[in-house]
Amino acid sequence: MSTARILVVDDDPQARDLLQRLLGTLGAVTQAPDPKRAAERIAEGPFDLVMTDMAMPEPGDGLKVLQEVKSQLPDTPVIVVTAFGNIEGALDSIQQGAFDYLAKPFDVDAILRVARRALEQKRLVEENRSLRQQVERTSLVLVGRSPALLEVYKQVARAAASNVPVLITGETGTGKEMVARALHKRSPRAPGPFIPVDCGAITESLMESELFGHAKGSFTGASGARRGVFEEANGGTLFLDEIGDVGMKVQSQLLRVLQEGEIRRVGESLPVKVDVRVVAATNKDLKARVVEGLFREDLLYRLDVVHLHLPPLRERREDVPALVEHFAGRHARGGVRPVVTPDAMARLTGYDWPGNVRQLENVVARALALNVTGVLGPQDFPEPIGDATQKLTGLAGDLPSLAELSRRYAAHVLQHVGGNKSEAARLLDVDRKTLYKLLETPEAGAE
Repeated sequence: MSTARILVVDDDPQARDLLQRLLGTLGAVTQAPDPKRAAERIAEGPFDLVMTDMAMPEPGDGLKVLQEVKSQLPDTPVIVVTAFGNIEGALDSIQQGAFDYLAKPFDVDAILRVARRALEQKRLVEENRSLRQQVERTSLVLVGRSPALLEVYKQVARAAASNVPVLITGETGTGKEMVARALHKRSPRAPGPFIPVDCGAITESLMESELFGHAKGSFTGASGARRGVFEEANGGTLFLDEIGDVGMKVQSQLLRVLQEGEIRRVGESLPVKVDVRVVAATNKDLKARVVEGLFREDLLYRLDVVHLHLPPLRERREDVPALVEHFAGRHARGGVRPVVTPDAMARLTGYDWPGNVRQLENVVARALALNVTGVLGPQDFPEPIGDATQKLTGLAGDLPSLAELSRRYAAHVLQHVGGNKSEAARLLDVDRKTLYKLLETPEAGAE
């Protein structure tokens, strides 16, 4: 974040000046003597933090400032300053969405500690929003903005409008089916079906029937007629994953379908016309398999009209943060998006990911399944990615306490629901009294 903008609201000029001197070490401080002037300042420009006194003369008080901020700047944390012992007013402010409260007379260390924590939350919220917007700007199923992936986007956009076959190559887990779905969604065939078939998971004896269907009694166990996936995909797209695993007999039949636009069900002689776009994918070198006599060269030419290659994740590391954000949202508990610490994100980005995007999703899903705080750090990811197997002995100075992690997550959930304490307590599966305790600032000795 650039230099923080902080608004201090207090009817006492000496208190405002003191807060300005203290908070000036964290950013640029603007003053307002009452809620009305505060509303004017808020309208003039955004703030990263607002600190307001609770008790001020009419019109309005600190709660009015809080409501104005929540209305105009919903992501900006508000710290309420209240007279010592006025716990009721403090709880009211927390209920209405205040980030925290401080009691007068001022504790300099407490002010700076809470203000830094509030600014850090604001920074994390902005980072998360930026990543979400990055995901939303991309395709519905493709996540990332690296130059390599942008080139794939361009090729998808160019090829989508045509009806020619497409061959997608890349290592296992790079997202070949995602690209095939993107092609379908952007094509004139989008209203039609998208049928994926994992050719590597179907035995050679069943592949013919799976693709082309069969007549009743055409083989043992064929108790009734059945349509194949080519007929199911009529008017749409058929995605043949792991096409390199298909046997030579079925390869000949696929070649005929691509040439003539018709199939023959097993056990029938009459052809059936089909209108299907074929998108195939493989993690194998099909040219090498042609040389080995394992793949038909003429079929390869028919399939490889448009060639899309997906680079492995280790060659587009800049996409990892957006992917982590995407998968964290997909696997989040109760719809509350977790926070990934900068150290953890750096480790995730630096890892080579031999299983590519699929492995990354599995690792994020596992971390969220085992984490109860909602703050993912290096300790939540297995070695060699993170420190999950590392002993904590000697690391206490580098790791936040469980109480601090719980407080961070409670504050994150509260921010997610717009300060609604009842909803936050429901998502956390605690009562409101426990929620207030979770939100309390840890003692200085515990930090």
